Amino acid sequence: MASYNTIKGLTVKYLSADPANPEDGQVWYNSTTGNLRVEGMVLAAAWASGGSMGTARYSMTGTGTQTAALGAGGYLPGLSPFAAVKNTEEYDGASWTAGGNMTYGRHEAGMMAGSQTAAIIASGFGGDSGPTINLNNSETYDGSAWTATPSLNTARRQTFRGMGSQAAAVCIGGYTTGYITNVEEYNGTWTNVTAIPTAKGAGGCSGTQTAGVIYGGSTPTSSTFEYDGSSWTAGGSLPTTMTNMANTNGPQGTQTAAGSFGGNNGATNTVSSFIYNGTSWLATANMATARSAGGGAGSTTAGLAFGGADPGRSAATEEFTGATVITKSITTS
Repeated sequence: MASYNTIKGLTVKYLSADPANPEDGQVWYNSTTGNLRVEGMVLAAAWASGGSMGTARYSMTGTGTQTAALGAGGYLPGLSPFAAVKNTEEYDGASWTAGGNMTYGRHEAGMMAGSQTAAIIASGFGGDSGPTINLNNSETYDGSAWTATPSLNTARRQTFRGMGSQAAAVCIGGYTTGYITNVEEYNGTWTNVTAIPTAKGAGGCSGTQTAGVIYGGSTPTSSTFEYDGSSWTAGGSLPTTMTNMANTNGPQGTQTAAGSFGGNNGATNTVSSFIYNGTSWLATANMATARSAGGGAGSTTAGLAFGGADPGRSAATEEFTGATVITKSITTS
């Protein structure tokens, strides 16, 4: 007579501890805990409420991680003379506190990259005195104060969100008297490099100076382009057209793991979130509140969206936890 394992396959392993690197679908019995275990159970991605910002605003930008984020600038109707905010706030994973003020009040400043204690911001719409103008001003943040750095070659607003780090950043596209293709890299000074294929701005951006990705943007559009440090190549398109989204910011988000959170699809603000794997975009959990023109930070496993228009000024923060594969005990319940 054939044995059970000949008919049904391998027997369940009897182990004193969980294996170090189990394969998806692997089942074993842990004799120490007395549990039948399985690898490969998926916890779905989800958004959860975080601490509210001290100042509600939109048309702002951000960078950093989910537990150490930085939000700066923005638009505050009624604020004289430009409605452009100098205020900076820092997030510790639970609450926001005031940081050092920027030299220039600015909104529509997409380009911000780096970390909470080593960030760079450039471009925007605002100023320090006189009429509201497109800015070429660039500043770096050390965790407490902003310091002026060499200016962009081209003043602009509505650039793509940040790519790179404080010491190696990229400022992409944007708006002057119309949308532009210009790209500049920062390595102590700003230098013009290879232009993007299509004139646009106000889109998402993740990765580094030598391995980045931009997506969506003005019109709005669904296009994606990948950057290798010298040239741009078309990537997989977003499932829908989108502009002014929050996103996983460089270098926390990468070329093969980028996140687009919320935004405007040309008709309305959305709750949609998408994850890029280097080839294609996949829909993930929706945010609780539709919003656009807010700040973003973090990664595709631990992301952050804050501020924005919903449609009024928002101070709300939402934290994203990506889908994860875990080991679970098998029970009858």
